[in-house]
Amino acid sequence: MTEASAAASGAVHWRLETEANGIAWLIIDKANAAVNSLSREVMEELDAILTALSRTPPKALVVSSAKNGFIAGADIKGFVGINSPEAAYRMIRQGQQVVDKLAALRCVTVAAINGFALGGGLEVALACRYRVAADDPSVTLGFPEVQLGVHPGLGGTVRAVQLAGPIAAMDLMLTGRHIRPKQALQMGLVDKLAPAAQLREVARQVALSPPPVKTMSFKHRLLNLGFVRPILAGQMRAQVAKRARPDHYPAPYKLIELWQDYGASGERAYEAEARSMGNLLCTPTSRNLVRVFFLQERLKSAGKSGGEPIKHVHVVGAGVMGGDIAAWCAARGLTVTLQDREEKYVAPAMERARKFFEKRYPDQTKRNEVMSRLTADVPGAGVPQADLVIEAIYENLDAKRELYARVEPQLKPTAILATNTSSIVLEQLAEKLAQPQRLIGLHFFNPVSRMPLVEVIQAENTDPKQVQAGLGFARQIDKLAIACHSAPGFLVNRVLMPYLSEAVRAAQEGIPLALIDRAAEEFGMPMGPIELADVVGLDVVMSVGKVFFETGADVPPVLATPFAQKKFGKKTGEGFYVWQNDKPVKPPATGQHAPDDLQDRLLLPLLNEAVAVLRQGIVEDADLIDAGVIFGAGFAPFRGGPLQYARARGVDAVIARLQELQRVHGDRFAPDEGWDLVR
Repeated sequence: MTEASAAASGAVHWRLETEANGIAWLIIDKANAAVNSLSREVMEELDAILTALSRTPPKALVVSSAKNGFIAGADIKGFVGINSPEAAYRMIRQGQQVVDKLAALRCVTVAAINGFALGGGLEVALACRYRVAADDPSVTLGFPEVQLGVHPGLGGTVRAVQLAGPIAAMDLMLTGRHIRPKQALQMGLVDKLAPAAQLREVARQVALSPPPVKTMSFKHRLLNLGFVRPILAGQMRAQVAKRARPDHYPAPYKLIELWQDYGASGERAYEAEARSMGNLLCTPTSRNLVRVFFLQERLKSAGKSGGEPIKHVHVVGAGVMGGDIAAWCAARGLTVTLQDREEKYVAPAMERARKFFEKRYPDQTKRNEVMSRLTADVPGAGVPQADLVIEAIYENLDAKRELYARVEPQLKPTAILATNTSSIVLEQLAEKLAQPQRLIGLHFFNPVSRMPLVEVIQAENTDPKQVQAGLGFARQIDKLAIACHSAPGFLVNRVLMPYLSEAVRAAQEGIPLALIDRAAEEFGMPMGPIELADVVGLDVVMSVGKVFFETGADVPPVLATPFAQKKFGKKTGEGFYVWQNDKPVKPPATGQHAPDDLQDRLLLPLLNEAVAVLRQGIVEDADLIDAGVIFGAGFAPFRGGPLQYARARGVDAVIARLQELQRVHGDRFAPDEGWDLVR
């Protein structure tokens, strides 16, 4: 037995198999895991095997995976508990040096990429001399590290630039986007594509008859020159600045700085990469984004035991929400029937769906297949066959009850009845049902194709199996699911209403709309509350607002006037703003300044309401509140959620600030009695 075989025989996560032709196959198959990731144990075992291979290298080495994917990246659990940049640097540098051993082997090395190769997984592949990828839609390559507030740290900032050139490689790392095999081949990250069934054989051919190693093209070498890099780096910073501020998301700026300073060349570039990533891992941004990652994983796991998968969905109501829910379900592989009062109401939704499918699926055959799953159904013939019926008509209690009276007798015994109501409590909706226990809420957010969250609402007497089925359905259609108890506004709309309401008050006081939005955007919100109200729809804001506004309270004219004129925002082309090409036209606020307390006036009521939701037990715990408000309302992810932000700012400091605002602006800022639950 060779030294390398001995090292591999003691490994739990790797195998080493040698063929008679001299090719060794180093196969990752992480134990007790559905996907391969680079944990400390995995890297330690790899280090031992590579150390042995460096002494007695085989004729060629092919790195491959026994699972459906190659390597998903670093094990994010390893990021938790790192207490200093120096400790983080040491961990990253050790991992880097393991991958360096793979790059330094004195034999042909080939990565056989049979599925996703992301982050550290792609960095392992880049350390091989050649890369062969399966030409299959399931294969994706990319560097998603920026989404965790860091950048590649196992040599990726150097090797990606050397292979793909600075512009393509930096774009891939700065955006975190995924690419398909043909794009990777074109960029130079992959050397050859193979039909999935022939991947192993093609990798073997490359190992036995290696082609010339590609070198950086003249154009890429030119762009990488020291006097050119500052110019390109400035352009990159300008592009990143359109999406993120350096004080909110430092990682992309540090990545640009690395490339500008070192040009992806030499040992100093690797050292600087590790040092930079070590520093980033200990920033509040990265810690919070790692926290958000785990919150997302928790929401995904909520729907794992949802029972039998849904096959047929019937949606009643072909407005913006109903039509888009129907289109999304069809895109996710379900049979969908879409009902409304007349064909003229269904036709626009079908046309929107067609355009959505055109953007999503370049292949005409695929588009036709998806479109065939979505059927206009004015008479409602799909109701008796449906596993799930979703009511998505306008927000009117009597209209919804009347619809249920017609639909319920047609439902098969196992079918779920769901409502997409954004504000009406389920107890009222279920009052006249023969089986009130089977009504749940499935509250989607607009736009359905981009907002990842679905609130699964349960009333007091809802059957828990129906709730679990709703959570399972949300995961089935690739949404994040959060269970909420029935209460006015549920979770997301409830915490948003004080925020939107305060924005409307500020507008009524004469503060320019653009300045109100800017105050929230400077906090880190993806859009300001005025723009958000237009996106949600002023009709929806008014409908949900009625649940919260004091009885008899006047709606501020700045909101009441456009509503009366049926100017509902983005969907009608005008609301607070005029909308052109899907963007609001914001009048310039030159020479005007927002009040110093405006940002706190907007954000602290949202935090205060989140505390009230926690106190009342609307969702299970504080983490789910943070997750819901991030994924359902776009609350600044780098802040970690409203309650996490409150802890970071200091609960006592937040309470004191609320009391100060209460004295100046009124009792709507009175601190909720549940703040002790947040400490």
